[in-house]
Amino acid sequence: MFRRLAEPDTRQVTVTIQGRAHRVPAGQSVASAMLAAGLVRTRASAVGASPRAPYCMMGACYECLVVIDGAPNQQACLTPLRDGMVIECQNWDGTPLENDA
Repeated sequence: MFRRLAEPDTRQVTVTIQGRAHRVPAGQSVASAMLAAGLVRTRASAVGASPRAPYCMMGACYECLVVIDGAPNQQACLTPLRDGMVIECQNWDGTPLENDA
């Protein structure tokens, strides 16, 4: 579904997304790593817990909020990956979603 257009940086980092380890190119955003890993849903909305996903990819819409290293409400599209990062989808209240998201 999603693919990277170019990968000029050959460094790789290991991150955990929804409980699974992924080796991904360094220098990309958390949101792009999640999309490339096949995880489109990033959070649940406050009204009806409907699934939300990255939309603008530039920090204006706040649809990509996730829990990063235990800190809720982090904008995945603006957060660069770093080695060892733990990324979880989040509920409307900032708590991590279950792994079935």
